[in-house]
Amino acid sequence: MDDATLLAELLPTAERLVDRHLGIAKEWFPHDLVEWRAPPVAGSPVPLPDGVASAVFVNVLTEDNLPYYFASIDNLFGRDGAWGYWTRRWTAEEGRHSIVMRDYLIMSGNIDPVNLERARMAQVTGGVSPHAVTIADAFVYLALQELATRIAHHNTGKALPDAEGYAVMKRVAADENLHYLFYRDLVSAALEIDPSGMMEAIKRQVLTFEMPGTGIPDFARHARAIARAGIYDLRVHHDSILRPVVLGHWDVTGRQGLTSSAEAARDRLLQFITRLGRASARFKDEPRVALDNR
Repeated sequence: MDDATLLAELLPTAERLVDRHLGIAKEWFPHDLVEWRAPPVAGSPVPLPDGVASAVFVNVLTEDNLPYYFASIDNLFGRDGAWGYWTRRWTAEEGRHSIVMRDYLIMSGNIDPVNLERARMAQVTGGVSPHAVTIADAFVYLALQELATRIAHHNTGKALPDAEGYAVMKRVAADENLHYLFYRDLVSAALEIDPSGMMEAIKRQVLTFEMPGTGIPDFARHARAIARAGIYDLRVHHDSILRPVVLGHWDVTGRQGLTSSAEAARDRLLQFITRLGRASARFKDEPRVALDNR
């Protein structure tokens, strides 16, 4: 099914999901979560553990790259109706995340603000961001990415040493969860409309999935530290995303009426998830989310 047809078929679902989101989402303000005070003098805070420092660094820079995420979704979804409204609403909510996380980091003194700003400049100037070539691929990637981000934010909050940091990350994670639910349920609806096309999209996105921070300077080192800290690694990706969402909520094994190409895609998908599960049990410190031999 081509992009225009799929968007048209899913418009009633998008309208319903936007209404649901607006009914659930809570208004909140960054200044209520972060106490404004004189930042600590250099060297006074207790340094964060390596993996936790990497996590807050990557988390805020990921949110800073919002202009490129907006451009990608805006180009795919268009600016009219529920699709355009959702893109703008989502962008406004995501922008608030970078504000509150940066406020927390500056006020807590848990990160060097000069290094953070230089990294932001490099990240945004580089313009590296995931790019889905079809609507089906975008829906799948966004569902997986929003859930992955929610988990990473929440686990980062639990690893921070202060209640303020935990409250900030918990609030941001709650928003990310609502974004995940929007895209998860779009994929569910699309599977009913075009099961074969969606199955192939799910296979492509699961096998090539990368977190959206790959353009961050020295990202590989940070990813290894984050994995070692147990904040986000292969095990988390397999146990908290692929199994409950791809195998569970989307029930890829139970889908009927697939084309031969889609059946082959499902077989490859299931083989990959099985192998990833075995790998995650063996290599708990492995920072990559996808295996090399796709």
